[in-house]
Amino acid sequence: MSSRTTVKPHEIVERALELSTADGCVVIADEHSSANLRWAGNALTTNGVTRGRTLTVIATVDGAEGTASGVVSRSAVTADDLEPLVRAAEAAARGAGPAEDAQPLVTGVPLSPDFTDTPAETTSAVFADFAPALGEAFARARAGGRELYGFANHELNSTYLGTSTGLRLRHDQPNGTLELNAKSPDRTRSAWAGRATGDFKDVDVAALDEELARRLGWAERRIELPAGRYETLLPPTAVADLLIYQLWSAAARDAAEGRTVFSRQGGGTRIGETLSELPLSLRSDPNEPGLEYAPFVVAHASGDTESVFDNGLPLTATDWMREGRLEHLVTTRHSAALTGLPVAPSPGNLILDGGGERTLDEMVAATERGLLVTCLWYIREVDPATLLLTGLTRDGVYLVENGEVVGEVNNFRFNESPVDLLSRATEAGRTAKTLPREWSDYFTRAAMPALRIPDFNMSSVSRGV
Repeated sequence: MSSRTTVKPHEIVERALELSTADGCVVIADEHSSANLRWAGNALTTNGVTRGRTLTVIATVDGAEGTASGVVSRSAVTADDLEPLVRAAEAAARGAGPAEDAQPLVTGVPLSPDFTDTPAETTSAVFADFAPALGEAFARARAGGRELYGFANHELNSTYLGTSTGLRLRHDQPNGTLELNAKSPDRTRSAWAGRATGDFKDVDVAALDEELARRLGWAERRIELPAGRYETLLPPTAVADLLIYQLWSAAARDAAEGRTVFSRQGGGTRIGETLSELPLSLRSDPNEPGLEYAPFVVAHASGDTESVFDNGLPLTATDWMREGRLEHLVTTRHSAALTGLPVAPSPGNLILDGGGERTLDEMVAATERGLLVTCLWYIREVDPATLLLTGLTRDGVYLVENGEVVGEVNNFRFNESPVDLLSRATEAGRTAKTLPREWSDYFTRAAMPALRIPDFNMSSVSRGV
């Protein structure tokens, strides 16, 4: 065994575990493949396929004062690289102090039946139906006087996880994203649409192009509006971006120690409090159709919401909020013990449901006067105590009057807290799969409704397109 082409991922995991002299060891092999297309000005520009491997070794060493851990990750690992990598992890553990999150390594999880199978790989064939449809969209765009820009990316990541306690787990994670921009020839008007997909078979390019053409048509009339509070329709992509940030800020320990929006005044957390008068449920489920993720913890490092000691811990469906009531915050086994809360590891998808059945178009038709946002970007935290976020609108904000879009308005900077927005929302539409535009590099598996906010804070005017 001397090269990547002759060493299978499960063999790498087994050999690394054999080499370990630490008290405990976790090995994670990630086999990654991707295929992509890019286009500009109604023509393909680049395409490519990549392959890669990353190996993470986590060594644990018991001592008189507790258990220490050391983590080392390297790319393009071959059999010849294994022993130096394992020894580096062990040296890191022996040189570290006791790990605060130390727990016994997970045991008793059944073997994945496909653990010894070859890794899944994507190829350019994933675009077999998508690429011709994209070419047809280019032709329509040229005929309609608009230009299409964007990219499509498909990834397959096969994760092999083995531990010195006997775990042998495997998961194949597909992940596809499409971002499509339409622009007027003078570049003064821009519209965006995005989709998350597992295989590109559910992407309707013609429908996306038609929607972008409609939005560019709305933008032919320009209306200047000042900063202020407006009734605003947030589409699913914007709702996803805000609630993903909320999830990332939902560490139970931070809340219990009084540092976040989920801290209860006087001590403890806000679990049990009503966050929304609408019957909204925010949940995660590794078995959600079309949004599946690994049904066990895969932690390459320890942090506020994950622990390397939890690797392999089974994951189940979790209600973060049920019918408006806060039910869970994110915990590792360690932070669950500290706070007295149930174990609820960080998830791989996020779903908001329990709202109405109206589509976004139907919500527009029911609006007397308000703003329709396309998407948000450059979202940053202002105040963790209230989870106040700031960011910008992008690629189209439209004025709705008497149920119809009457033109495009200028972009805005906003200042809002997603927790506060949930409390003020007066309507939720139909839940649908969506691509979070701001966080699409990190979190793509989401399903959200559009939300009607009666007084969304557009804090200042932005001159971006």
